Amino acid sequence: MPTNNEQRPTNVRLGISSYTYGWAVGMPGHEPAQPLDENGLLDKAHEHGVALLQIGDNLPLHTFDLARLDRLARRAAQEGVRLEVGARRLTAERISEYATITQRLGAKLVRFVIDDGDYHPAPGDVIAILRESASSLRGLTLGIENHDRFPAATLRSMIEGAGHDNIGVCLDTANSLGAGEGIETVATVLAPITVNLHIKDFRIERVPHLMGFTVTGRPAGGGMLNLPWLLEQLAPHGRCQTAVLETWPPPESSLEATLAKEAGWAAESIKYLRPFFP
Repeated sequence: MPTNNEQRPTNVRLGISSYTYGWAVGMPGHEPAQPLDENGLLDKAHEHGVALLQIGDNLPLHTFDLARLDRLARRAAQEGVRLEVGARRLTAERISEYATITQRLGAKLVRFVIDDGDYHPAPGDVIAILRESASSLRGLTLGIENHDRFPAATLRSMIEGAGHDNIGVCLDTANSLGAGEGIETVATVLAPITVNLHIKDFRIERVPHLMGFTVTGRPAGGGMLNLPWLLEQLAPHGRCQTAVLETWPPPESSLEATLAKEAGWAAESIKYLRPFFP
């Protein structure tokens, strides 16, 4: 954990995400009696004193009717909270749909996970989709998240192959472990095109029988993520404007205990992160 002398505030805006509270929003098979919705997330933003909320695909905005979207946009504007939008399944049709939602919410960034359960396009197909979709993104920034399947170099080649400045990377600090790459490798490759940051701390530990490792989430500042170094890599390029906290709390014996743990991690993480951001 850095000392105060090592903390270098940036011009990146800090916020929370629907994935800051993944258990509270609802995981399949573990839905709380009263799931956290967009209003509860805005309450959490106010509680933590942050002015940015990214609503991801665990609270899918394309299922909201127009009146619900308008209520969300109105409340966020009244409270001075910038909204960002998240989705998955990168198709031209889905990009167009979410570009419309993003504009309706007065947001500027839409983050996409390429894959979905039954959908895994090849790199050439991704490039074609991005090129086709450029006209849908006027005035918006599209951030493609590094998400397990593609190595960082492949992801960068796809985005650069699309040939549009408003398409970049949503850099998640842990996801690429699933592709066999650590954050040092990923950041070195993707920092120049990073438009949004997902701060997710983690710990890698050898299992007791020594035959393998486990990767588990930790509150920000309590794991292996070297955030000061990462922010230094991003700063010279000037493209990353926002950073949102995500957490991976391992479940407890009851959902109630898991939700309490998740809320505690969020508070602890924001307290740690605040000195890095204005």
